[in-house]
Amino acid sequence: KIQMLYENFEPGVIAPPRSDTPVIWFAFQMGRLMMFDDGQGASVPQVVEFSELNIDYKSTYFLGLYHGQPVYAAHIPDDTVIPEPFFLKDLRGLMMTFDETVFLIAGRALQIVQWDVDHQFCSRCGTETEFHSTDRAKECPSCHYTQYPRISPCVIGLITRGPEVLLARSASFPQGMYSTLAGFVEPGETLEQAFEREVQEEVGVSIKNISYKSSQPWPFPHSLMVGFHAEFASGDIQVDGVEIQQADWFLVDQLPLVPPKGSIARNLIDQYADQCADQWRR
Repeated sequence: KIQMLYENFEPGVIAPPRSDTPVIWFAFQMGRLMMFDDGQGASVPQVVEFSELNIDYKSTYFLGLYHGQPVYAAHIPDDTVIPEPFFLKDLRGLMMTFDETVFLIAGRALQIVQWDVDHQFCSRCGTETEFHSTDRAKECPSCHYTQYPRISPCVIGLITRGPEVLLARSASFPQGMYSTLAGFVEPGETLEQAFEREVQEEVGVSIKNISYKSSQPWPFPHSLMVGFHAEFASGDIQVDGVEIQQADWFLVDQLPLVPPKGSIARNLIDQYADQCADQWRR
């Protein structure tokens, strides 16, 4: 089974007492991570207090301990000018360069920062919210409604037909890239029903033998990707022309450009390709 791991990371909500030891800062401005190049590659700052960087910030959030070192997220206002040597980087582009655990921590940081930005006021009565004293939550001091970070379940899966896999592309993909099918779960659906519906809506085929493979937190913007494998049952490919522009069957040893390693889509594809290769070697 595919398994995404947080190695040497202990998540937390309540920060330990501060000391003079530098902490790790994942600071975001408009969804992009603030980094600097120390001559040995791009990195995130490690200082005791974020204010030492002389960069304006709105809020900070304790995330947990990485190798025993405290990790925080920070929100930088949209109009703040980022001085040199710091620069902003889109988190998607760091998937291939970050260690898997570091990428997962950065994704956690981004989701918490964006959740705070989006929940400054109570959705029931409009009062300005406050952080909950013990939970990762925003609490309304007026009506006491509590808002937790939003997680949106999204199904994603690989459809196979013997040595072939069904891959598709949308207009937003990089040139020539194909991937597995995915979509958000609707109220009242099971995960399997959601996957079957998405496949039917996007490419017009029916599937069978749906089985769970793995899951992956995906901070764009706040998804939990739930991965499946399914076998082709019947039908001809008919793309919807809205979310999907092209779709086709590909032999697992003759694949087009696919998502990068570290993504659940790539892991699903690689796992099935390895499975087919094992069968051919027997």
